[in-house]
Amino acid sequence: MTIDEQYMLRCLELAQLGIGPAAPNPSVGCVIVHNGQVIGEGYTSAFGGPHAEVNAINAVQNKELLPDSTVYVSLEPCTHFGKTPPCADLLVASDVKRVVIGCQDPFAKVNGAGIERLKNAGIDVSVGVLEEACKEINRRFFTFHEKKRPYIILKWAETEDGFVDHIRSEKKQKPLKITGKTSSALVHKWRTEEASILVGKNTVLADDPALTSRHYKGKNPIRIVLGSIENENQNLHIFDGTAETLIITENRHDFPNSETIVVDDTKHFDAVLDALYDRNILSILVEGGPTIHQWFYENAYDEIRKFVSPMKINSGIPAIRLEIEPNEVQKVGNDHLYVYHNR
Repeated sequence: MTIDEQYMLRCLELAQLGIGPAAPNPSVGCVIVHNGQVIGEGYTSAFGGPHAEVNAINAVQNKELLPDSTVYVSLEPCTHFGKTPPCADLLVASDVKRVVIGCQDPFAKVNGAGIERLKNAGIDVSVGVLEEACKEINRRFFTFHEKKRPYIILKWAETEDGFVDHIRSEKKQKPLKITGKTSSALVHKWRTEEASILVGKNTVLADDPALTSRHYKGKNPIRIVLGSIENENQNLHIFDGTAETLIITENRHDFPNSETIVVDDTKHFDAVLDALYDRNILSILVEGGPTIHQWFYENAYDEIRKFVSPMKINSGIPAIRLEIEPNEVQKVGNDHLYVYHNR
């Protein structure tokens, strides 16, 4: 492994710390090195805050070392004014001698312009160090800008014999608890990392889920419900105001603590994704039941995360059947987690 790759690995470790809060911005890591010593490092702050390059330069105690330093950054420095000034301009103003970039930014307002600005300032620029790993850590961002839709993760839990719930004989009967505490905590961690969580209206009406990350420290995802809900259901958890809530429906409704997004047809897959793309929603964690998972599985997804518990119930509501092999299998408490990639 080269020296450049070693420092880029550190950039990726730092970038991992910003995943979730930085969205819809990418999470970037930056390391500044002078004569073989790290003199500053940083990662992207929560959305609206300083970018990785700013935080790394602010961490440098002796700014006089910058003109003789190399800056490592996992994604091309930005060149446009958004919530913050352009990072490429900051690097030029700091008079750094070399910048090593993991991968080019696909965002239309950057997309090579940052690299060009650095080169035009006489800075030695290297691009493509651990490029695939740098793209992978910001796969949500790349999917959003290249495919013009949110990054889609399907998640569910099933019993060892392939069921996601028992058949409920009573309307108020609670859903079957399939996985253990370790798996549940992991799911809540995932919720903090994604922009939104999506379920169908039937799950909301049957389970009254909170759809928050209450069991793990971090932000709540935007709650998205697909389908119309009648006005008599205003006391459901999704209307409690603890998280931003969107209802995607064909008819406008006024519910407390929520916003309605009207589409022509909630069964038209592209129309739903276009509505979420227009809202700048970078990623979706799709929970809910087999019907909505099958819908996404047949149309578009990027990952599937399936828990299988040792529980057997012999009959119930069957999980969807996958015709693909998992990319990863790991033990989570007493459960097994199967991860499938479609990218």
